[in-house]
Amino acid sequence: MAKSTIILVSALCFLSLFDSAYCKDRFFVEGLVYCDTCRIQFITKLTEFLEGATVRMECKEENGGKVTFSKDAVTDSSGSYKVEVDGDHEEDICEVKLIKSPRPDCSEIDTEFHLEQSAKVSITKNNGIVSNVQSANPLGFLRKKRLPACAEVLKDLGVDDDGTPI
Repeated sequence: MAKSTIILVSALCFLSLFDSAYCKDRFFVEGLVYCDTCRIQFITKLTEFLEGATVRMECKEENGGKVTFSKDAVTDSSGSYKVEVDGDHEEDICEVKLIKSPRPDCSEIDTEFHLEQSAKVSITKNNGIVSNVQSANPLGFLRKKRLPACAEVLKDLGVDDDGTPI
């Protein structure tokens, strides 16, 4: 009985050591995708979170732009996604990008104010963050036509139709 307990404990210790030695550079990036119903580039009470939207987690070398990691994820019923990222990408520029919307009426990606709609994420253990889970800023597809109720919502928030303070 004692020998089997020692073997079991030794096996568990070995597996724990194996996991920490080979899986230490595994990260998870989480975020939300929404339909920007007011075409204002931030979440309001009229925002609709998108199920079935596709995002791409991509890391590129800072110099040269060679892609070092790329993986797509699809949002769940709450508009949430989670991407597993292998390896430390301290020297890379990593970001989550919108790829595809499940809704034809809410599929535009804003290019007027940004070159690309994306959320930058630091994928390294050398950034002062203890957790291997990183949160990306929410990303929104623009609705083709603003909802009529948006005027009142924006007024309540104290902003004009273009998002500037009243």
